Amino acid sequence: MATQFLMSIILLSLLISFSSSLPIYSILDATQILSNSGYVAMALILEFGSQTDLIPPSQSLTIFSPSDTAFSLSGQPSLDLLHFHFTPRSFSLSSLKSLPPGYQIPTLFSNHSLVISSNADSQTSVNGVKINGPALYDDGFLVIFGVDNFLGPDFTVSGSINGSTGGIRGCYVTSGEDDYSFEEASGVLKSRGYSVMASFLDLQLAKFKDHTRLTILAPVDEIMKGFMGDFSDCRSIFLRHVVPCKISWRDLVSLDDGVVLPTYLRGFKINVTVSSTFLMFNGVQVIVPEIYSNSWLAVHGLEGSLVMQEPTATASNAEKIVVDFKAIKILIALSFLLLCTSLLNSIL
Repeated sequence: MATQFLMSIILLSLLISFSSSLPIYSILDATQILSNSGYVAMALILEFGSQTDLIPPSQSLTIFSPSDTAFSLSGQPSLDLLHFHFTPRSFSLSSLKSLPPGYQIPTLFSNHSLVISSNADSQTSVNGVKINGPALYDDGFLVIFGVDNFLGPDFTVSGSINGSTGGIRGCYVTSGEDDYSFEEASGVLKSRGYSVMASFLDLQLAKFKDHTRLTILAPVDEIMKGFMGDFSDCRSIFLRHVVPCKISWRDLVSLDDGVVLPTYLRGFKINVTVSSTFLMFNGVQVIVPEIYSNSWLAVHGLEGSLVMQEPTATASNAEKIVVDFKAIKILIALSFLLLCTSLLNSIL
């Protein structure tokens, strides 16, 4: 009786002020399934977060939910760590399996992405943590996967940023394949109006270890000539247009909108926009798919250059105070929810 009364109070307070863009039935159905599957802590967070600043309004959401055991062992997670387990996209298990290891998925934790760390037929892992079987919940809007541990924001695939892939599956060329030479690709690029990028290949501006498979995104000469500076500038421009995996045009158009690709320039990532009529990298459209392709290299022509973003202005002190105050309120509420979980477990 006491348990039912306590749950009624919690549910009533949540439903009165519910304001998420996700369908109400998605939240209610998902929390019920989570509660019955050993994910009570995440069920309470989902219910509370859907009508507060913890989970921003979104028409779709994928959650990687740590088990109650993980919450017990780790204690109260930070707000950023919780946001790291939410991505504002709807990914089915088959969609995740279609992404090669090393690909990155945006999360609600600003400037932090999840990394597909392995993708064998029987196992898919994110940030080194295995996804437990099929989705716990999936209605097309909201998808929830169970994981045994919290996902670490500091996880990286060895070499995916500094230029060596570390033998990522699908990004390695064995010694028995084609000669690892850019000569043929360079010749094709020069004949198609991409002489600047061809020159970068001829100059060997980067050394690719272990015969890594590559995708090069080549801006046309008219654009590239406006960015030419000293040698260090050339190298930076080149590296941010090279992805450490070969991705054919067919594979590119089958990617989910919003997928983030790594590059050889440290810290520079490429956001993929996919629609029925065009494909863009950081807002720059692909105009000539597969200018050149062999067993380890694909080159796609761009209408512009992938530029470095200027640092955004820092928030004012007043804005920081407001943000911090909201964070404090959310963490206090979260602590209350976790306390309720412990009380319910003790009553049951």
